[in-house]
Amino acid sequence: MQATSTTDQTEAPAAAPITARSRSWRRVFDDISRAAQQRQLWAHLGWQDVKQRYRRSVLGPLWITISMGVTATGLGLLYSTIFGMEAGEYVPYMTVGFIIWYFISGCLTSGTDVFIQNEGMIKQLPAPISIYVFRTVWREFLLFLHNLVIYFAILAIFQPELSWTVFSVFPALLLLLVNAGWVVLLFGIVSTRFRDIPPVVSSFMQLLFFMSPIVWPMSALEENAGPRAWLAQINPIYHYVDIVRSPLLGSNQDMYHWLIVLAITVGGWGLALLMMRNYRARVSYWV
Repeated sequence: MQATSTTDQTEAPAAAPITARSRSWRRVFDDISRAAQQRQLWAHLGWQDVKQRYRRSVLGPLWITISMGVTATGLGLLYSTIFGMEAGEYVPYMTVGFIIWYFISGCLTSGTDVFIQNEGMIKQLPAPISIYVFRTVWREFLLFLHNLVIYFAILAIFQPELSWTVFSVFPALLLLLVNAGWVVLLFGIVSTRFRDIPPVVSSFMQLLFFMSPIVWPMSALEENAGPRAWLAQINPIYHYVDIVRSPLLGSNQDMYHWLIVLAITVGGWGLALLMMRNYRARVSYWV
């Protein structure tokens, strides 16, 4: 009986001991602040992630740009014929949509594994968990910048008419990065606790892609679906893509896209910070 009691006492606890002191907003904002101050660490780790992916490759990360360019050219010429649109109008539309989508999908899928993949560092390095969120967002933004080279090639080839509204792309990109932060943080915490979340998200990514106006133009949906076209408005990806793509293409843009994205930003960060406040201390145990 004594041996059994000793064995039970030496077993590791199944969950982290959460105290009232660990569940405080001060600790949450202190974690994010300390992670932001260690930008050399997460910036270096994010860049190493990109380099590691193309290790021993002659062209290295340039393969990111080449892959995007080949995909945009092939699908652009094909779908412009299917939709009966001029290549000079459709190819830039689809290419920019692809570039934005790759960033959004990268943050979603990488966010589900952000803490799981960094298990070793979380258990050995006494660092704020927000570092791994910054690392992931920075890595996906670097990939986005590589793909953005294709946009400048599109400008040189098709020469779309741009206006002063093109400068609104900078606050749009900033807003996209801010949203990437809460997406990675929220999905990272939930996926660490429930390991079914990553495959579920991966399964729905393809469906989400085809339901978003990336390949198909919104005008085609409005023309064929009629009153039912409003269903596309409930897809948040549509609004995120539009606030970035419209300025880059010199297209007209409705203000309600910005209002919807801002509302989602506030709600998303509120939920992510609440999850971090309640379960930040348990992440190291869950991984």
